[in-house]
Amino acid sequence: MPKHLLIVESPAKAKTINKYLGKDFTVLASYGHVRDLVPKEGAVDPDQDFAMSYALIDKNEKHVEAIAKAAKAADDIFLATDPDREGEAISWHIAEILKERGLLKDKPLHRVVFTEITPRAIKEAMTKPRQIAGDLVDAQQARRALDYLVGFNLSPVLWRKVQRGLSAGRVQSPALRMIVEREEEIEAFVAREYWSIQAECAHPSQAFTAKLTKLDGQKFEQFTITEGDTAEAARLRIQQAAQGALHVTDVVSKERKRRPSPPFTTSTLQQEASRKLGFTTSRTMRVAQKLYEGMAIGDEGTVGLISYMRTDSVSLSAEAVGEIRDVIARDFGTQAVPDKPNVYVTKSKNAQEAHEAIRPTSALRTPAQVAQYLDDDGRRLYELIWKRAVACQMVPATMNTVSVDLAAGSEHVFRASGTTIIDPGFLAVYEEGKDNKTSEDEDEGRKLPAMKPGDRVPLDRIHTDQHFTEPPPRFSEASLVKTLEEYGIGRPSTYSSIIQTLLFRKYVELDSRRFKPSDVGRAVSNFLSGHFTQYVDYDFTAKLEDELDAVSRGEEDWIPLMERFWTPFKKLVEEKKESVDRSEATGARELGADPKTGKPVSVRLGRYGPYAAIGSTAEDAEDKPTFASLRPGQSMHTISLEDALELFKLPRKLGQDKDEEVSVGIGRFGAFAKRGSVYASLKKEDDPYTIDLARAVFLIEEKEEIARNRIIKEFDGSEIQVLNGRYGPYISDGKLNGRIPKDREPASLTLEEVVKLMEETGKPMRKGFGKKTAAKKTAVKKEAAPKKTAAKKAVKKAATKKTATKKSAAKKTAAKKTAVRKPVVVAVEPAKSLLTPSANIEIGKKRIVKAAK
Repeated sequence: MPKHLLIVESPAKAKTINKYLGKDFTVLASYGHVRDLVPKEGAVDPDQDFAMSYALIDKNEKHVEAIAKAAKAADDIFLATDPDREGEAISWHIAEILKERGLLKDKPLHRVVFTEITPRAIKEAMTKPRQIAGDLVDAQQARRALDYLVGFNLSPVLWRKVQRGLSAGRVQSPALRMIVEREEEIEAFVAREYWSIQAECAHPSQAFTAKLTKLDGQKFEQFTITEGDTAEAARLRIQQAAQGALHVTDVVSKERKRRPSPPFTTSTLQQEASRKLGFTTSRTMRVAQKLYEGMAIGDEGTVGLISYMRTDSVSLSAEAVGEIRDVIARDFGTQAVPDKPNVYVTKSKNAQEAHEAIRPTSALRTPAQVAQYLDDDGRRLYELIWKRAVACQMVPATMNTVSVDLAAGSEHVFRASGTTIIDPGFLAVYEEGKDNKTSEDEDEGRKLPAMKPGDRVPLDRIHTDQHFTEPPPRFSEASLVKTLEEYGIGRPSTYSSIIQTLLFRKYVELDSRRFKPSDVGRAVSNFLSGHFTQYVDYDFTAKLEDELDAVSRGEEDWIPLMERFWTPFKKLVEEKKESVDRSEATGARELGADPKTGKPVSVRLGRYGPYAAIGSTAEDAEDKPTFASLRPGQSMHTISLEDALELFKLPRKLGQDKDEEVSVGIGRFGAFAKRGSVYASLKKEDDPYTIDLARAVFLIEEKEEIARNRIIKEFDGSEIQVLNGRYGPYISDGKLNGRIPKDREPASLTLEEVVKLMEETGKPMRKGFGKKTAAKKTAVKKEAAPKKTAAKKAVKKAATKKTATKKSAAKKTAAKKTAVRKPVVVAVEPAKSLLTPSANIEIGKKRIVKAAK
């Protein structure tokens, strides 16, 4: 029997590590967090020093049970979750669960960490066990409590003042504000016209282009010429002065060094993978996780290919640097290796949490060598990480920049520039991507012909070009992550979840890989910016992150931090519940008057999204207004009166079919065609404003055909049917849906078989709009679902079956609840919370935990 138990977060990591440690170890995975705050009000109690009520996460209950069972049989336990504050908190939660179950009595408990999954790193970590870092746990719990308090107190205000079902996050809200403010900048932007003048030079050795830098003896700037006639007059003056040639007046040659970028942090990896590979932040982290946890690499077996990918450190271990320098010398020559290793310093005070930058676990494993063992995403991301790590330890690139001034007469001057690479240095391996090219970038790689002062260069022609200034671009994932990091909002491990939350909530959408706020997102952001200004302020959010970091370093206690935040925040929430007018929060706009009725036309945000209204929307108005939903791509902040009036052309009557009227309109669930009482959703490519009768009839009859073929089989005396569904055949009794095995022909199923399948696989039908999402949110430990033991009685009496099942289920649930409910226990835990013969596990200066009710 194994003597030691080691617990990690992911099953892939567990499998790899188990091979390294051998038969004396059992390695199990927690599958991430094992407990979370109870998802209801009161889970964090400010009146009890922010005591927290935890419950097991539903989907991980079986993994906790496996860990507890193995812990009971083990001689000692090693907690080897990830080397950051989230990982530290997971270890603490596991320790607390085992302690509550009495499984740590006289049993050593160790915390070990490693930043790469290789035999050397694992075995080394096992020789250096430590205590659970209470300061890191405190910081994680404070962050979780803050996020909970903001969400559970601010979200209901949004429901009342903006729209039901909305949420506000402590870190996601400033990120949303950034996106919204950028959109408002773009909308307010007024383009300015300007003109440039260029000379096409016909040098005998090589033609080249030069830009005007001096006009009429004055410096030529962006807005020196702002309209076409002036530009043409200037062109003619220059052309006349040039007399067919430009004269070289100055040649300047400068040599400069360009240094490599530091190795990747989480943030820079996300940015670069977005720019160069087109990866989203979530995709980058998902692929990186696989590379970190381990891949099967030929004769080596399973091995982790990169170091831990959640880090803000740019340092590399001496061992890694030494190996990288050997690879550089081998593959690029000793001249590419600097005399001393390049050293990079992180800006973050908290980089000690994750030790090293992201790097290959062995630079000797080149991208070409491991490519055959990786999928396309893994291959591309590994290559990016390997090249960046190798390049960061190479010599700088040596560049030569030449600038040539060419005069047209005595009053006008052009300049041509070019940059050539003398020694590529690190550029032989890697060059960092850029969001926007500069004029310097355009000159790079451009070589000018040899020239010297006094040379006469033939002039081919002079031309003018019209330009308009452009608004600032919308944020891409890369530029948003970069900006969040610059402001100090969030931390590397949170950027992906921030973006995913904004997309999931439909506060923003991606348009050509750029973030565009939805009307709901703008309403939320404007409401928070207007009424909870401090809490979406960039500096305030960054300062709070710094304070959490100070907690993680043991420099600050978490409870005073919570009190400083909570007291004014709660007061403001109570005040705004009563004082804010809903229409002002949602950004309602009056566009003008309807030319037909003279009534006001406005746009507003409703329960199901933005809409236009003709007529007064006041509760005491005599006539009820008419409404129309905005079309996809339209915004209530930019729509014109003319476009709004177009919306009221729906519903459109298209004509008659089978003696019934056919029309199209837009409803709660989108655009539809209707014939009689039959509705059919329009496809994505169909426009309700232009669709014709034939297409509408086709869609309606297509739906009727699907409905006719929906029932595959029915059974006398039973409500269970075998049906065709959107994702294939299934069984249903109108309340529960069940699965059909892939190897069974649906039409051949018997009544006895469907009853058994319903008992084994039946799940409640989704009822109502959006309930599936709500269910996911509350995925914490609950009582086990009652078994449907009464289902077999349905064969004889279908009606009796329903009642019996409900009663049986109710009794079982009630019994189970009585069995598992515990009284609330509030425990103030000092530093020596867990004591074992060989380890004093420090749990923090003061932490209060409540058992779930």
